Amino acid sequence: MTTSTTEVIVVGGGPAGLSAALVLARYNRRVALFDKGGGRSQWAQINRNFLGFPGGIPAKTIRVKGREQLASFDHVQILDTPIDSIRKDGDTFIAATPEGGWHAGALILCTGTVDRWPRFDGWQSTVGRSMFWCLTCDAYDAIGKQVVMVGNTNDAACMALQMTRFTRKLTLLTNSPDVNISDIVLERLKAFDIPLIVDEIESAEIDDGMIQALITAGGQRLPVELVFSHQGADPRSEFALALGVEVNDLGYIVVDTEQKTNVPGVYAAGDVTYLHSHQISAAVHEGAQAASAANYYLYPPELKDL
Repeated sequence: MTTSTTEVIVVGGGPAGLSAALVLARYNRRVALFDKGGGRSQWAQINRNFLGFPGGIPAKTIRVKGREQLASFDHVQILDTPIDSIRKDGDTFIAATPEGGWHAGALILCTGTVDRWPRFDGWQSTVGRSMFWCLTCDAYDAIGKQVVMVGNTNDAACMALQMTRFTRKLTLLTNSPDVNISDIVLERLKAFDIPLIVDEIESAEIDDGMIQALITAGGQRLPVELVFSHQGADPRSEFALALGVEVNDLGYIVVDTEQKTNVPGVYAAGDVTYLHSHQISAAVHEGAQAASAANYYLYPPELKDL
């Protein structure tokens, strides 16, 4: 097995990781970026909140363009390979991969999250086309449309209430036999005439990624134009936990405004953190900030501010 050395290891090839690698490249740092694929930016979603792209830009295109931009830097390596484990030995971070080990003085985790999507035949084709998770990103496109919010918690119910700024054609579907919504929030749903259906999704009528209707286990057919899932997500914080990095009660990595974690030399950016709204614009900002902080961390004492 080979051993390779770089200055910074970046884990994750989404907008946060690509942004971090780009800023580090501009600092003339050697970077190894590991991207095993997946993540929210791999869905067929058009991002319309990113400044400078009238009409929006597909999230996938941002990843492609980011890689093209990094290709001009010989000191940046992008490796489409998974990392098996990461450990710290003194001031060195060691990432083990199937091809060998990588050593670096700093580490940036941009590992993202895994959303708990409703599962039915063909659901993958609908994500980013007619099924979404983010009100901030996509609620504007729901204006006046028939929307089903999926979730059985106060958070999901409050998301449905907030959706009334965009449409009143709303239904909240628990997709569970359980209802974990407080009485006060249930009263708010009634006040805004939002029906609550306690049932599970059995199947869906889909045409080219567009959901036409949801069919419940109880036999109801719910016509729909857009579905918003608010069933939660699981942050990919396994590497952080193995290194002793602090996470919050939901498993998201705790960082400060410079994206620093509690472990010196470890930074985190993007959806695996809980500092900013989970959007591509926030991920790009966090990646850039993490890169600047990591660059400064790697300076010898004589180059640091007094």
